Amino acid sequence: MSLYDALRRGGWLRAIDEALADTLRRRRPDTDPRVLAAAALASHAVAHGHSGLPLAHIDDFLREIAPEPAPPPLPSLAEWREALAASPWVAALPAQHPDDPTRGYPLVLDADRLYLRRYHDYEQRLASALRRLARPCGEAGDEAWLRARLHALFPASGDDAPDAQALAALAALRRRLLLLTGGPGTGKTTTVARLLVLLVEQALQGGGELPRIALAAPTGKAATRLSEALRDNLARLVATGALDETLAARIPSDAKTLHRLLGWQPGRTGFRHHAGHPLAADLVIVDEASMIDLPLMTKLVEAVPPGARLVLIGDRDQLPSVETGDVLAALCDAAGEGDGFDGAFAEWAGGLLGAPVAVRDGDAPLAGARVHLRRTYRQGEGLALAPLAACIRAGEAEAAIAGLQRGDFTGVAWRQGSDRALAEQVLASALPHYRAVAAAPDPGEGLRRARAFRVLAALREGAAGARTLDAQITDALRPNGAGELFHGRLLIVTENSYRHGLFNGDMGLCWREADGTLRVWFDTADGLRPWLPAALPAHAGAYALTVHKSQGSEFDDVFLALPERDARVLGRELLYTGLTRARRAVTLWAREDVLRAAIARRTQRWSGLVERLAQG
Repeated sequence: MSLYDALRRGGWLRAIDEALADTLRRRRPDTDPRVLAAAALASHAVAHGHSGLPLAHIDDFLREIAPEPAPPPLPSLAEWREALAASPWVAALPAQHPDDPTRGYPLVLDADRLYLRRYHDYEQRLASALRRLARPCGEAGDEAWLRARLHALFPASGDDAPDAQALAALAALRRRLLLLTGGPGTGKTTTVARLLVLLVEQALQGGGELPRIALAAPTGKAATRLSEALRDNLARLVATGALDETLAARIPSDAKTLHRLLGWQPGRTGFRHHAGHPLAADLVIVDEASMIDLPLMTKLVEAVPPGARLVLIGDRDQLPSVETGDVLAALCDAAGEGDGFDGAFAEWAGGLLGAPVAVRDGDAPLAGARVHLRRTYRQGEGLALAPLAACIRAGEAEAAIAGLQRGDFTGVAWRQGSDRALAEQVLASALPHYRAVAAAPDPGEGLRRARAFRVLAALREGAAGARTLDAQITDALRPNGAGELFHGRLLIVTENSYRHGLFNGDMGLCWREADGTLRVWFDTADGLRPWLPAALPAHAGAYALTVHKSQGSEFDDVFLALPERDARVLGRELLYTGLTRARRAVTLWAREDVLRAAIARRTQRWSGLVERLAQG
């Protein structure tokens, strides 16, 4: 039996993977079965988030698909190379024709990494566009004025270290690409608000026009949060006298979804804005960058006009995008730790800030493009989540579990039990919160109360999955005789609908009006808006959400549920993301063995993006 047939019969492949391999075999019956197997696995790797499949790690990938049973015997690395390099279906790089060496080939073999051609093309294009953006901007204007505004917008913290937020603002003045990273509550949006003030004031102070600023996020929910946070920060600057109220009104704060920013076109795969028709913007700021997959990031970066700036905001320790790639993490790897800069910038910034700025070691491809914020400013008084999050990020399972057992992490309650016992605990925690939502005096207050608590699940299906938990809560709250939708029911939109102005991740509340009509209310960019249930786009229940669906949201209290048995999708990024949705308190439901395995497992996305950035 050939390797391809063994993989197919053993259940290692999906129907779409088999379709690709069968097409190659049908068109060329003499195709080496090893090439068919590699093509099918490269297709399957994309579904697991990998843009390319390293030949040396095919055995690891098969165990990622299914830890048991053992995979069939595999060729050696040399045998994989030989078969693929000889195949007419594979562009083996480096090639003899450098102008377009991959055209016409469905597969690309590059540095012992096998790609579907489309994803190899995305990596190449993104690396090229980022190298263009990573060049310095030049001078930053009147230093005396700049020093005064920096001290007004970024008050000194009282120690001798340079303020990281002010350093990020200076980096944005001197560079066209800035990666602004940090965990929850480290002041990323505060930094962006003050950076906007600085850029707008600098343009006006120099006699120029207001810069054209575009604000965006991957989801409607994240875009709304960015808008609200920017408005709150600008209002605080006005209240403290650091910003003129008239000028504050001229600073944009309305964010869009990335699809809307780029110009999504129904029925088409491309966007209205691209390299040939770039965005009309001098500055593009995108929040929640960890959620952006490889194809979308490529299209975003290519749409940034020559001479414009791009600021990507995110937390590299969060879950990567649902689709292909872990782009923000790759960019952070290419930029280094975000603490050091080239000597000229460090001397200039240190003079303005009155504190020495570290000079970087080495020469990372995007060195100087990242500022990482570490100081936490926002955390509930009774929540000591930061030390637990640090243990999880570092993969220190024993330290995390010992701290949980001792109760070291104030505000974090650790509970263990079976999936059967989970339902009782979820209902006991959730019902008082969700009954308070339904008892609100109006839908606006109901939506506000809904942000106070949420059940999060690591899985979508199964006894501990979000779908099951949501159904159990729904059944407990549904009035006698009511249907699927009833007063107080929480919903989440699952597909973008530009016709409605509703987007994947938007939260809605079912509300029965005085006349008996049931409508679903959403807090949109245009304010509170109701829809009749029949007019809604695709949606699902939202009493319980998967951790993936919760990205871009925060809640006062969180109940995070892990299943009683370990699963491949459980990892430290998922655990970290779920826990850090909480502002005040979190209940973690997890058996010790499952928790230990999750902390030990790190999400790995294979790509060649960092190496491509270094090639420039």
